[in-house]
Amino acid sequence: MDALDQQLIALLRADARASVATLAARLKVSRGTVTNRIARLEDSGVITGYTVKLRPDAVPDQIRAWMSITVEGNRTREVVAMLLGEPGITGLFDTNGRWDLLAEIGSASLQELADVLERVRLIKGIASTETSIHLQSYKLG
Repeated sequence: MDALDQQLIALLRADARASVATLAARLKVSRGTVTNRIARLEDSGVITGYTVKLRPDAVPDQIRAWMSITVEGNRTREVVAMLLGEPGITGLFDTNGRWDLLAEIGSASLQELADVLERVRLIKGIASTETSIHLQSYKLG
């Protein structure tokens, strides 16, 4: 996947119902380019389907994890762009302190989680990561 694929995935994650024409205009490419890239991403298994977004507590069997990420030098924008295109990341947050970014990950299985972690760790500009799996939630009040 190149930068354009990552941008396309980020746009689809924000609105999977966006028209090809809208996506093409935002990416400043032709509609044919968008159509071909979506087909290639679907055929290669990067895009496995389209769905609705639900509250986290509405999907109790989903494996959730948080990955703390340290970014090398001034590569934050580049790393953020790549992470926004990662289908397994359900949220991405800028933080202060020891870690530069916090990524929320959602997966249907431990193998799927392992695949997401491997893809993220291969992103150029990521210096180190630490991942914690969500085990249980407690309700306040």
